[in-house]
Amino acid sequence: MTADPTTQSPRRLTRGQGIVLGAAFVPMVATGLFGAYGTFSNISHTYGKGTATGAVAAGEGATAVLALVLLGLTMLGQSSPWPVRAGLWALPAAASAMSAMAAPDPGRTVIYALTPMGMSVSAEGAAFLARRIVVHRDGRDPEAERKTAALVQALAYHRARAANHPDAKVQAQSERESWRLAEKVGVGDVTLGARLVEVQRERVTEGADAALAAMFGTPVTPAVTPAGTDTAKAPALPPVTPSRDGDDTQVNALSPTPDGERVEYRDGPVTPPVDEPAESGPEPEEEEVHLPAVTLADVAMVAGVTLPEPGATLTDAQLLVVLRFLRHSQNPPLSYRQAAAEFRRRGFKGAEDRVREAWTALMARESTS
Repeated sequence: MTADPTTQSPRRLTRGQGIVLGAAFVPMVATGLFGAYGTFSNISHTYGKGTATGAVAAGEGATAVLALVLLGLTMLGQSSPWPVRAGLWALPAAASAMSAMAAPDPGRTVIYALTPMGMSVSAEGAAFLARRIVVHRDGRDPEAERKTAALVQALAYHRARAANHPDAKVQAQSERESWRLAEKVGVGDVTLGARLVEVQRERVTEGADAALAAMFGTPVTPAVTPAGTDTAKAPALPPVTPSRDGDDTQVNALSPTPDGERVEYRDGPVTPPVDEPAESGPEPEEEEVHLPAVTLADVAMVAGVTLPEPGATLTDAQLLVVLRFLRHSQNPPLSYRQAAAEFRRRGFKGAEDRVREAWTALMARESTS
């Protein structure tokens, strides 16, 4: 599932996190400033203040400009081009070589060479911290995405060349190169690692649920008596009062039946014959009871939120309502992967980290209910 940056809901930094991160930038800036001042002081005795000022501007000053560019691109969630990253180290390296040549003795040569590197470390540290802030807030790592995109593009090229190139040697070379590239895909991607852990956690949860259901789930099907059917009852026997003649012999008798008819018994037993009930036809099938289908509007009304519309930006409450509706739209309830696929299929929009957070909240509510 691809994250949708347009519907991203940034995570805010807490007050404590903001204070600590802001304080962390202070020594980084101070290190860069002290490095520039140290370089100026070291080379001004040899080349003069004017030359030293230009050297510091070309070395530490240009490095500071590139650091601000890198910091701005990182805060905007964009990857930095390679010339910026290369310049952050090339310019201080040139200043380091120049300072080393101005050292009066071998002992101070090392000190003069290390002083300009403070700006590089300061710029890289600030950019790295800003990059982690972006990952925390937006749930994506632009630099890792850039590296992964380049690796995947190269991997696709070599796989195609290994399969279709007419030269067997080139095919073998691309086959080896594709395996080498495949080993690097996803390395250092914090977001990918977190998502893989979530996928594995979801699979473990589903496996545990299936195991517990197999151990303790004993479905009981109650007997259902179809409505409108009565238990067959044998007709009640009519009372018989036989009449006898003087010779104490049985004579004809007329006895009423429950239906008002009169049955004549002639020289037969006193007890009237009971008609066998007519063979009934096939037993009526059990009627399946269809409950009214629950719609998304019903779930939204119960939750007290506005009806979520496909394609619109969803609030956290609406996202929770949609996932609850999709999960219980089928029996058995859907898993996260199934619900997420159905979520996309129906046209709803939402970043993957927001969908996962809402799903986690939904599972927590269901486990406590």
